[in-house]
Amino acid sequence: MRFFPNFARMTTQQPYTATDEKLAAYAKALSHPIRVFILKFLEEQCGCFAGDISEQLPIANSTVSQHLKALKEAGLIHATSNPPSIKYCINKEAWQEAKQLFQTFFTECC
Repeated sequence: MRFFPNFARMTTQQPYTATDEKLAAYAKALSHPIRVFILKFLEEQCGCFAGDISEQLPIANSTVSQHLKALKEAGLIHATSNPPSIKYCINKEAWQEAKQLFQTFFTECC
């Protein structure tokens, strides 16, 4: 018989909830100071283009794009294609959800 190390994990129930996964995704997206800066910048500007963000940071445009991608994947920002540029803005609904999840976590935990 062949041993499958992930088999036991696949057949048992996860010890965490979908809400826990969402909180972790938001935390991961906020885990880099550049991403925190980008969110603050977007909030002040009420949306802007990637080039506007790049001008504010001493890093390569490609690195800014990677950070924007992480924030977008977490749902914290929206991207609207306006060829040849992409406009970014805060996703207010996701941001409210993130604030609520963090508040609940910090209130109930530990």
